[in-house]
Amino acid sequence: MSEQHDPKVALVIGAGDATGGAVAKRFAREGYITCVTRRNADKLKTLVDEIEVEGGVAHAYGSDARKEEDVAELIADIERHMGPIEVAVYNIGANVNFPISETTSRVYFKVWEMASFGAFLMGREVAKRMIPRGRGTMIFTGATASVMGRSGFAAFASAKFAKRGLAQSLARELGPKGIHVSHVIIDGPIDTAFIRDNFQGMLEARDYENNLLTPNDIADAYWYLHNQPRSTWTFEMDLRPWAEPW
Repeated sequence: MSEQHDPKVALVIGAGDATGGAVAKRFAREGYITCVTRRNADKLKTLVDEIEVEGGVAHAYGSDARKEEDVAELIADIERHMGPIEVAVYNIGANVNFPISETTSRVYFKVWEMASFGAFLMGREVAKRMIPRGRGTMIFTGATASVMGRSGFAAFASAKFAKRGLAQSLARELGPKGIHVSHVIIDGPIDTAFIRDNFQGMLEARDYENNLLTPNDIADAYWYLHNQPRSTWTFEMDLRPWAEPW
């Protein structure tokens, strides 16, 4: 099969009900085979169904992003059976809030595993395939905590700082090899049922109604990053609603 007829694959690790799912749908609309992962593949059924109803192609995988053998097997299986991974998105959140005196070593390590170690595993395994092809995109989802530590977020911020450093190192190493690596700082609340159900007071006090980050708009930004010409690649993009103080 000639290269121009090869299927294009988009991998989204951490394809939840908000940003990850919206990113998967966005790439599926553009003709990409979307491979979406969570630890429990059954939780991806609704997302896969929605993509297929729109005429897209999606495959769900149950995979633990913290386990080296799981990630290696996942990437190898997709490359073998679905096609070359053109874009890989790491979208696992790991947000926790604990006073430092109540932050156990287990919590700290688990947050680091989810936010940073898993990102490293995806980046390494995908890079092994992208480097010989001389093309590809990796996008790592960051947060305000990627650049700013706050009270109660010692575990989360340190893990997000580590992910940002990982992404920056990959961008500098892989950019000259034709691989675009980006880190996206999501600075503000995302419009989800969880936010609206649990933070209504904050939304009203700060005039946030209809001024949340919407998953579909975030997904458009990811699609834009993937399609940037090499002459103007963006490493870091920060996204926030107009009402968000910063």
